[in-house]
Amino acid sequence: MQKAYKLQGKHRHYDWGGTSFIPNLMGIENVNHLPYAEYWMGAHPSAASVVATAKGEISLAILIKENPSKWIGAKTFQNFGTIPYLFKILDVKNMLSIQVHPSKDNAAIGFEKEEAAGIPLDAVTRNYKDKNHKPEVMVALSDFWLLHGFLSPELLAERLRNYNQFHLLLNEFKGADYKNLYTYFMQLPMEASDQILKSLLVEATAAVKNGTVTKADPHYWAHKYYADGIPASNIDKGIFSIYILNIIHLPKYHGIFQGAGLLHAYLEGQNIELMANSDNVLRGGLTPKHVDIHELIDHVKFEPTFPKPLEGISINSNETNYPCPIPDFGLTKITLNSGESYTITTHSMEILLVTEGALLLDQLSLKAGDSAVMEAEASLKLVAQQPSVLFRSLVPN
Repeated sequence: MQKAYKLQGKHRHYDWGGTSFIPNLMGIENVNHLPYAEYWMGAHPSAASVVATAKGEISLAILIKENPSKWIGAKTFQNFGTIPYLFKILDVKNMLSIQVHPSKDNAAIGFEKEEAAGIPLDAVTRNYKDKNHKPEVMVALSDFWLLHGFLSPELLAERLRNYNQFHLLLNEFKGADYKNLYTYFMQLPMEASDQILKSLLVEATAAVKNGTVTKADPHYWAHKYYADGIPASNIDKGIFSIYILNIIHLPKYHGIFQGAGLLHAYLEGQNIELMANSDNVLRGGLTPKHVDIHELIDHVKFEPTFPKPLEGISINSNETNYPCPIPDFGLTKITLNSGESYTITTHSMEILLVTEGALLLDQLSLKAGDSAVMEAEASLKLVAQQPSVLFRSLVPN
């Protein structure tokens, strides 16, 4: 009896995406040079994947609703009501917004508040699209750069001292008062913040032109955001975050977990991302989308972050786990040599994404760029036809 099925996800053509990585991975001819920013695999209401069944292509969300025990298992259905995660591929050509995600309790409160206010779900000013939290883990598919939480008190104070434009902010950071510093700057009148940021961007442009900075330097990213020219006014205040957050470089197959309240942004590169099944994002700049500074400030954890990149922990010679401290999802990487076989036992629904090679999943043929969904309580055999790498998303048992 068939237990695994081909899965067709949904592409997202956001402006910040690249034009070649995802099309090349999936064998798509991008003749119109569209930005392929994200590829979603899951049952999110706004972009549910489609499953190739014997009865034709059917929405994964409908299959789960019609027979939750078969598809996601009784325990997952009892705990979550549906598949609790969303699996993605991202190609970040231009940096994403400075953002934070709410906790589960705060998401529910925010959602109900906006519902009561009559704000349509598709309104550009809507902050909460659902009642769920959005913790996430990512694993790099190339050299990847991101902003990840506030610098330590010592490094942040040093950063403020090292840039003349920030000297006036040192008093706002006395006693390592992260909230006071961030709130003070983000609520400055535009004329005052423009004066600071314009001088900073002029300096950044000169440094990049002279080749005196690398991607580990905030000047590099500040310049990249305004590479086409520094505006005379209304400079995005999100530039400030580039200078006060950790700049992290992740080599291929290294990852990092990001929980509620962590201020962060993706800067450049390709990755896979696994998150709770939510689209709740509170933005703090570097985006044309809705920015609600007051709401964002209410949900940021104003404390230093000491980054803990994930290299993965070996389960066995083929499978590596990327630990995630939440019950919604788990992520592993499976590596197989040509001719090698491996058995997967599922407890809930699982989604496999092949990023390299070609293999059989029982009798289902999969190649790089393909994804498959596996029913709950199944035992399935993988056989690699070429050296292969695949990622496995699951609900922890």
